[in-house]
Amino acid sequence: MQVAYTKDIANFHSVGINYKKTDAAIRGLFAISQAQYLTILEHAKAAQLDDLFVLSTCNRTEIYGFAPSAQQLMEVLCKETNGDCNLFAQLAYVRSGEDAVKHLYHVSTGLDSQILGDYEIVGQIRNASRFAKTNGCLGGFSERLVNSVLQVSKLIKNETGLSAGTVSVAFATIRLLEKKMPDIKNKKIVLVGVGKIGRNTCKNMISYLGAQDITLINRTASVAADFACVHGLKFAPYEEMAAVLQQADVVLVASNAPQPTVLAAHFKGASPKLVIDLSIPFNVEPAVGKLPGVELVNVDELSRIQDETLQMRMKEVPRAQEIIDEHMAEFLYWYKMRKHAVVLKAVKDKLQEIHTREIQQQKNGARYDLEDMEEVSSRIIQKMINLMAGKVRKETEKGDQYIAMINDIFDTGINQD
Repeated sequence: MQVAYTKDIANFHSVGINYKKTDAAIRGLFAISQAQYLTILEHAKAAQLDDLFVLSTCNRTEIYGFAPSAQQLMEVLCKETNGDCNLFAQLAYVRSGEDAVKHLYHVSTGLDSQILGDYEIVGQIRNASRFAKTNGCLGGFSERLVNSVLQVSKLIKNETGLSAGTVSVAFATIRLLEKKMPDIKNKKIVLVGVGKIGRNTCKNMISYLGAQDITLINRTASVAADFACVHGLKFAPYEEMAAVLQQADVVLVASNAPQPTVLAAHFKGASPKLVIDLSIPFNVEPAVGKLPGVELVNVDELSRIQDETLQMRMKEVPRAQEIIDEHMAEFLYWYKMRKHAVVLKAVKDKLQEIHTREIQQQKNGARYDLEDMEEVSSRIIQKMINLMAGKVRKETEKGDQYIAMINDIFDTGINQD
């Protein structure tokens, strides 16, 4: 059954939850894996919803797109999550129309991030939109919007100090380690999960802290082996994780699995250690934090760590907002012109249809002279007037508005006051 809604901007919605009203444990219930993302897109297409994409990070889970109501986007999203749709609805924010557009600009530039100016969100938006496009769910509106917000994010990074320094969860980890482990050069570190966040954190530990004794563990062993080879690190098979964790002083977990991969049983009788879970949903069993001598830190606690550049970055917010406002106005102008272009093309097609029909009727008469052409032209003009007059008569309440608009469009010079 065809869904009755238009691609008017009023039907463009953003629905989601983020760190402002939910903790990391709740966000973990609504985190979206790659497989779930694909199924969500399939559900959307089955419901005849398109021009949408889903964004799922450690800070948020959101869906952007066109729908008759925001509720339908919420239902499509929650159908595949581990969390309850009613809980999501209680905690979610809903933005529609231009407010939804502005929200994506704020998200993409790090203004809405738990760590102000976090630039990692840019890559996450790019990947989410590409995945939606590959699977036939990203339309012209959303693709143009994503391109605009990515351009704005780059401008703000280059022209302001909003993202000065390395502001991200990976760098917040470095700040934490500086405070908790001042002698980290002499500590044994284990990194479980060598995805993007894990790699960035590892590079930061090497560059900023001079850490050297780092062992990598990844479910796909070749990924860990390749990264270890490039950076002069050690790696161990996933099957030997328990023994390696026993010997570690610091454990970083960025495995992005749907359930915990690091368990309390891995630390039974182990020496004191700091465990940092960089994953949403949590990949470290909560019971680990209750073990004697073990300190467990999650992403929300990491994000509260402030650094010396925060005040300077906050001063850049007004300038960043100016850039957003300027480019959002350009995007909305494009949208309005696009709408007009569709209408004008339809009008042209209608006029062409009248023209073709009248010319064909004249050809059937097998006579061609100036008087015949004048007669055809007169009939075409009269049929255009009849179309407009018929609409004015039918829409009695809007008749005066239509006449005023026609008067203005054709610049007749008639004063209707």
